[in-house]
Amino acid sequence: MPATNSGAELNEWGRHETEEERADRKWGELIQEVRVAQTGVQILFGFLLTVVFQQKYDSLAHTDKTIYIVTVVLGAAATGALIGPVSLHRLVSGRRVKPQAVEMASRMTFVGLALLLATMTSSLVLILRVATHNGAVTWIVAAVVAWYALCWYGVPLWTRHRHTE
Repeated sequence: MPATNSGAELNEWGRHETEEERADRKWGELIQEVRVAQTGVQILFGFLLTVVFQQKYDSLAHTDKTIYIVTVVLGAAATGALIGPVSLHRLVSGRRVKPQAVEMASRMTFVGLALLLATMTSSLVLILRVATHNGAVTWIVAAVVAWYALCWYGVPLWTRHRHTE
């Protein structure tokens, strides 16, 4: 049998790693995932912040301005949740709580993705309402949200169910 790290027995995930090694691996994986989401939410949030300074903003209907405000707040919340793991890591680094920090960062990331979904939905509603004034907006947004839900949650959950013993 190949040599293993001292103290690292085969765990329930089929790996030879200690709890700390597992936390290090999971942290590396999580931070790569967060980088993708952070970039998207920061770009979206940046664009949202500029809308209020456009001339057309003053001519928006009250409902559209309300949707815009909700969208900005959702974008701010998503940004906070998706940047949170970086701050968490920085503040607890060296405190020997990496497994707990990874779990908390994972939860923040999941919340951040849910808030990003809400932000993108709200943005799409606003843009399509302003651009089209069409009754089909609801159906278009519903289809796009269903697609996001399938890609972000449906396929991963199906994969987890299908391939987990």
